[in-house]
Amino acid sequence: MAAGLSAAITMKPLLRFHQPFFPKSTSTLPFSPLRTFHHTTTSRTKKFTTFTVCVLTEDPKHSIPMETDAQDQPQENHPQVVSPRVAEKLARKKSERFTYLVAAVMSTFGITSMAVFAVYYRFSWQMEGGEVPWSEMFGTFALSVGAAVGMEFWARWAHKALWHASLWHMHESHHRPREGPFELNDVFAIINAVPAIALLSYGFFHKGLVPGLCFGAGLGITVFGMAYMFVHDGLVHKRFPVGPIANVPYFRRVASAHQLHHSDNFNGVPYGLFLGPKEVEEVGGLEELEKEISRRTKSYNKSS
Repeated sequence: MAAGLSAAITMKPLLRFHQPFFPKSTSTLPFSPLRTFHHTTTSRTKKFTTFTVCVLTEDPKHSIPMETDAQDQPQENHPQVVSPRVAEKLARKKSERFTYLVAAVMSTFGITSMAVFAVYYRFSWQMEGGEVPWSEMFGTFALSVGAAVGMEFWARWAHKALWHASLWHMHESHHRPREGPFELNDVFAIINAVPAIALLSYGFFHKGLVPGLCFGAGLGITVFGMAYMFVHDGLVHKRFPVGPIANVPYFRRVASAHQLHHSDNFNGVPYGLFLGPKEVEEVGGLEELEKEISRRTKSYNKSS
C-alpha cells in the first residue's frame, strides 16, 4: 500500500556576512587601499532564503481499517467487484444446493405419500369384512414408534463401529469439503431404505399380526429417515433450506451437538443425532455445547 506524502515549505531569511579575502590591514593611513577595501566589504551583506521540507508518511496500521470499511460498505454508484473465480464458485454452490433440494423434496413427498396411502389402504382393506383387527393395528403403530426410536440407537452404533471403522472409506466423504451435490456417504441412506421398503411391502400385501408388525417397522424406519434428512442434511450441514425447523430450540441443540462431532473435540462424540446433546453432556462437554448453540444462534439471526 502506498504511503501518503505531503510537503510543507517554510521560508526563513538568513543573513550571511562575507569576510574579506585579504587580511585585515593595520595601517593607519587615511587613504590606504586595503583599509578602504576592508571597509566596503565588511559593510555588505547578502540575504539568502532557505526552505525546510517536512515529509509526513501515513501509518499503514491506520490505513487498513479505513480501506476495509470502504469495502464492507458497498455504495450504489460503486458496486463491489467479484472476481470470476468467486462468482463461479458461488454459482456452483447455489446449483448444488438446488439439485439436492429437488432430490430431497421429491423423495420426501414421494415416500410420505406412499406411506400415507399404504397405511390407509392396508387398514381399509383389512376391515372390509367388518371386523376391526385391533391387535394388529396396535402392533403396527407401536412398532412404528419403536422402530423410529430404535433407529437412533442403531445409527449411533453403526456410526461408531462401522462408519468410523471399516466403512471409513465411504464415510470420509462426509467429513471433507463436498464437491458436487452428493457425496459417497449418501449411499448409507439408500442402504437403510432397502429394508424399510421390503418390510412395508410385505406388511402391505399380507394380513395378520406379523405382517402388521413388519409394516410398522418399515414405517418407523421411513419416518426416522425423513427426520434425519431434514435435521442432519438440512439444518446441520445446510444442504437445503429447512424453514421453521431452524427455530425449534431442541433442534438447535441437536445441530450444535452434531457440529461438535465434526470438530472432534470429544473423540467423535456424539455419534448419534437426536440424542446427541445427551451424549455430549455425559462426556463433560456441556460448556462447549452451550458455546456452539450461542454461536449458531447469532449466525442464524444475522443471516435472517
